[in-house]
Amino acid sequence: MSQSGSQAAAFFRDVGESTAIWLVRDDEGSPTHLSADGTRSLPFWSTSPRARRAAKVWGRGLRAESMPLDTWLDLVLPDAARDGLVIGINWTGPRMVGWSFTPQEVLNRLAAVS
Repeated sequence: MSQSGSQAAAFFRDVGESTAIWLVRDDEGSPTHLSADGTRSLPFWSTSPRARRAAKVWGRGLRAESMPLDTWLDLVLPDAARDGLVIGINWTGPRMVGWSFTPQEVLNRLAAVS
C-alpha cells in the first residue's frame, strides 16, 4: 500500500472511532490547495499530532484545531460539496501531500467503517 493509501486507511479508521476531526487554520481560516487539474482541496486530519505536524510544515502562523465530528459531517462536508471542494485526508510528508475525496466519497467510506 502506498504512503497516501495507508494514510487514507488510517484516516477512516481513526475518524470512525473518534468524536473529533482536526484541521489547520489561522485567523483568516483554513488553507486550501489547488491541484494541477484545477480542483481545490480542503485538508483535514484524523488526529491532533497529524494536524500539528501539518501546521508546523506549512508554518505561516497556522495552528491545529479540533472540530466536533458531527459538525464536520453535518455542516462542513455539505458546504464543501456545494462549493465544489474535495476533502484532503491525512496529508503528510515534507510537501503535505495525499489523497483527496469528494465529500460524498468521504461519507460513503465512513459508512463502510461504521
